[in-house]
Amino acid sequence: METNPIPVVTVQTSPFDDQRPGTNGLRRKTAVFEGKKNYLQNYIQSVLSSIDLRDRQGCTMVVGSDGRYFSRAATEIIVQMAAANGIGRLVIGHNGLLSTPAVSCIIRKIKAIGGIILTASHNPGGLGGDFGVKFNVANGGPSPDTVMEKIAQVSRTLEEYAICPDLRIDLARLGRHDFDLENKFKPFRVEIVDSVELYLNLLRTIFDFSSIKSLLTGPEQLKIRIDAMNGVMGLYVRRIMCDELGAPANAAVNCVPMEDFGGRPPEPNLTYAAPLVDAMKGGDIGFGAAFDADGDRYMILGENGFFVNPSDSLAVMAANLSCIPYFRQLGLKGFARSMATSTALDRVAKALKVALYETPTGWRFFGNLMDSGRCSLCGEESFGTSSDHIREKDGLWSVLVWLSIMAARKQGVDEIVKDHWAKLGRNYFCRFDYEGVDPRAAFYMMRDLEGVITDKAFPSQKFAVGNTVYSVERADNFEYVDPVDGTVVRNQSVTVPIGPVTVAGSNLGRPSLSP
Repeated sequence: METNPIPVVTVQTSPFDDQRPGTNGLRRKTAVFEGKKNYLQNYIQSVLSSIDLRDRQGCTMVVGSDGRYFSRAATEIIVQMAAANGIGRLVIGHNGLLSTPAVSCIIRKIKAIGGIILTASHNPGGLGGDFGVKFNVANGGPSPDTVMEKIAQVSRTLEEYAICPDLRIDLARLGRHDFDLENKFKPFRVEIVDSVELYLNLLRTIFDFSSIKSLLTGPEQLKIRIDAMNGVMGLYVRRIMCDELGAPANAAVNCVPMEDFGGRPPEPNLTYAAPLVDAMKGGDIGFGAAFDADGDRYMILGENGFFVNPSDSLAVMAANLSCIPYFRQLGLKGFARSMATSTALDRVAKALKVALYETPTGWRFFGNLMDSGRCSLCGEESFGTSSDHIREKDGLWSVLVWLSIMAARKQGVDEIVKDHWAKLGRNYFCRFDYEGVDPRAAFYMMRDLEGVITDKAFPSQKFAVGNTVYSVERADNFEYVDPVDGTVVRNQSVTVPIGPVTVAGSNLGRPSLSP
């Protein structure tokens, strides 16, 4: 406990007009957060002020980061401002590090009012990279639209923020730290916790660890390679995959968190995880995986570099959930996917006779479905998959699902996927990401595209590619009506479903064009 009360200071500021958070929080170039006076402070105050004062006073919040540049300085500012704004307790990962799934887990475990995650996901780090601030709410999931709009409203009129500039916290020192503040009846508490332990304990209740450990250490030992891409997942890979499940230390690569992620974007795909792909092509490693910076996205590779696209990965998991003790005990409630994910999951839902929900892109749309007991498994086109154990995408959980399936079926990745195709049919999926696009040009392109698809003659058109003719079933701008609360979300994606076409014995799935 500090001997002298720490003063609470009110600082005058001016609002910014660009602080409305998006699906993944507020992301900007690091130089904006670090260099623009009060930019970070304004946004943190907007987040804190969006919480009703009666709920905020004395509440608990969680704070974590993926370790990118500026995270430590930002964490210190968040601590100082949380104290000044009446937060009673902050729970922070050791050295400020927590994966996004771990933050969701801890929020739910300790019944916190929410959490702040410092991450820009798979975006580059370092001085010239990107930085982000994401606010997750009490269910452990991303902010819904109503919360994002409230944050934006506060940010547009903000004139001052509260801070305790003299408060200092050692993020490397585990344990409880109490601070006496001026004009506060109770001390402000910061708890620095093990970054992995609570999340690991949750995973132990979901999976048969002994089965996975036998797969990785037994007579028919599966050789694996896990690339943490120098993000926060290095802590979890070493502790869970190596220490807990017995994978050899050399199976875990790039496990030291770095502020610039080693100079490459921490994006688990065939381009940026090329060293993993090359290692897998050698043929002596049976399972490979990579994670993004904050651990909510992943990539799966099989022997000889066999790539499992995100839509197939989600569908294979859904078809094999009986391999997981958690689902054997609780059963299946339903599946959900983003509209840009292929309909491979729909085939599994139909075969298992469970409900299937199609949502806009954005993990927040899955939260209502899970909270209402409608959904057990969900996923999206960007390699985000998870279940109702938390309210976030969960990369390591997804890897453990795959290893559980392999242990139960005693098959390799490619065998499992090809068996799935043979049984339920194959959906083709391809994704292109466009970065640095001129917003004005993109607006006109999407406007013109929508003009084409709304023409009454368009749905009856046919298009030939080689010897194959594709027919348009319909065309629309995707609209979602939440089955829980009736909320309507419009203009989410231009989608052009095509008619059933057989190509080399396989069914072609439903593509979509997303703005």
